[in-house]
Amino acid sequence: MQNSLLRYCGYRDYFLFLFGINTGLRISDILPLLVKDVRNKTQIIITEKKTKKIRSIYINEILKEEVNKYTASMKDDDFLFPSKKGNSYITPTQAYRRLQKAAEIVGIEHTATHSLRKTFGYHHYKKHGNLTILKDFFSHASTSITKRYIGITDDELEINNYEQPGGTQEW
Repeated sequence: MQNSLLRYCGYRDYFLFLFGINTGLRISDILPLLVKDVRNKTQIIITEKKTKKIRSIYINEILKEEVNKYTASMKDDDFLFPSKKGNSYITPTQAYRRLQKAAEIVGIEHTATHSLRKTFGYHHYKKHGNLTILKDFFSHASTSITKRYIGITDDELEINNYEQPGGTQEW
């Protein structure tokens, strides 16, 4: 799958997908990033465009390795996701089109730039089982909003509580 995406979408678009699902950031916060914002870093410090909150986002080992490869020939002041037209970064519309193409290649019917953020949340929940952390991360008013946002059903919530340490376990 990775080779198909790289061949048909290009490394920038593959990296955009990888970056989005590993950070959970909004596309409006991802696109303006510069190489120096992520190169040789363990975390990304941003001020979110939507909420104006300062965020510190951990860069996991998989993403660090990919950042190093992706930015190897780039300058610190280059945009992480440069546009081929002019001296700026790609637009959210262009990011959407590129992610749609990638989804089509791997057989996913419905996707959007926000799908990266939701996918991050879903997998974070499946791994850690904590909606409260995600509620705070996404700046949601309640965990029920977060649950809906990441597509967790009540059945999955019960199963995850059963499987997590300290969860209810009835024999």
